[in-house]
Amino acid sequence: MAVRACGLIIYRRLQPAPSSKITDSIEYLLLQASYGTQHWTPPKGHVDPGEDDLQTAFRETQEEAGLQASQLTLVEGYRKELHYPVRGKPKTVVYWLAEVKDCNTEIKLSEEHQAFQWLKLEDACKLAEYEDMQATLKEAHQFLCSRE
Repeated sequence: MAVRACGLIIYRRLQPAPSSKITDSIEYLLLQASYGTQHWTPPKGHVDPGEDDLQTAFRETQEEAGLQASQLTLVEGYRKELHYPVRGKPKTVVYWLAEVKDCNTEIKLSEEHQAFQWLKLEDACKLAEYEDMQATLKEAHQFLCSRE
């Protein structure tokens, strides 16, 4: 059976300059793992028994980034499933998109991560080494742009 994990692609909107588009003011939160290849990803983690996928995404976000569900607004209509092998076993990761209500909210990392950054799409894609993660960030950004 595939390992299942869930997470949230967290973004914030900065005050845009008068001449810029709203989408230029969007930044994404990436966390750097403190283990293995120290890769950068949105907060995510394994589904616990009895938990549904979305509960897992919110719990993991709280554990890994210190963000409570009440500090986030879930974006309706966006859900992305990624499938890839990890150590020879299939893994499924489900992401939703959520906005931080206050762009100055403090991020509190767990021991699983050593750093975090708020990044514009292009920089987020550079840090997220995996192609499917880069594609997911771009797709999420496109989704947000289409709603403006």
